[in-house]
Amino acid sequence: MVETKSKYPNNPQQAKLIILSQQGDKTEFGKIVKKYQQSVYNLCYRMLGNADEAEDAAQEIFLRAYLKLDTYDEKRKFSTWLFSIASHYCIDRLRVSRPLLIPWDSLKDYWPDGSATRPEKAVLEAEATEEVQFLLKTLSPDYRLVVVLKYWYTLSYQDIAQTLNTTVSAIKSKLFRARKMMAQAAIQQQRAAIVPSRMMTATGC
Repeated sequence: MVETKSKYPNNPQQAKLIILSQQGDKTEFGKIVKKYQQSVYNLCYRMLGNADEAEDAAQEIFLRAYLKLDTYDEKRKFSTWLFSIASHYCIDRLRVSRPLLIPWDSLKDYWPDGSATRPEKAVLEAEATEEVQFLLKTLSPDYRLVVVLKYWYTLSYQDIAQTLNTTVSAIKSKLFRARKMMAQAAIQQQRAAIVPSRMMTATGC
């Protein structure tokens, strides 16, 4: 009988899965995959913006997690540890394949003074999944990840900081800038949609 005394008193069932997986039991690790596969896939999709890429990335992330199980620190939440692997993998993949799209320094000088549309409202009005994904793609990988972890996974600032190995103040700063950048992109998208409409009205179409 395998001894599975819990090192993780807050979740003894998960502790058993982790311990057995660390001992090489692939069947038990499969149960971990089943539990977290949707969350990991969703994170990858929000980061990469492509379903096929997200599926490939999720498979690679679970493989890396399995190979790194012996490095897991029981003092951390397992989900935080897993999201950390997923987050860094997605960032690396984006940096290799895609350029930085809208750096903050290129946007701050163009922020409309006295705009009637509040930045936060502009983002909230982009409710359709396609629009939200478009706005996420305007962010660099580092900023995009903070938004995804905060608003899709509702992680605390502390958990995000631990996941990304940084400070809470750095996370708050990135989140503030990310919201501004997304708002700017939303406002520009709204303006781009208004111009063709006005042109059609002027020509009587």
